[in-house]
Amino acid sequence: MEPTVHPFSELFAQLGLPNDAAGIRGFIASHAPLPEDVRLEEAPFWSPAQAQLLREERIEDADWAIVVDQLNLALRAPT
Repeated sequence: MEPTVHPFSELFAQLGLPNDAAGIRGFIASHAPLPEDVRLEEAPFWSPAQAQLLREERIEDADWAIVVDQLNLALRAPT
């Protein structure tokens, strides 16, 4: 069975964030760069529920882990 590929926008929807292109760009621009010593799910801008979702998806669901890793990389890139 082929793994499901989730678009970036679906992760943002799961997190309860604007998930259109402008909303995603705005979120990343306002929170990047995330310091290297801060784990993605421990960033101060997440609610407890969002942090838990990121933690669980990264550990438990390989399909979502890819997109969570993409978010991690996007937030670490200099703006």
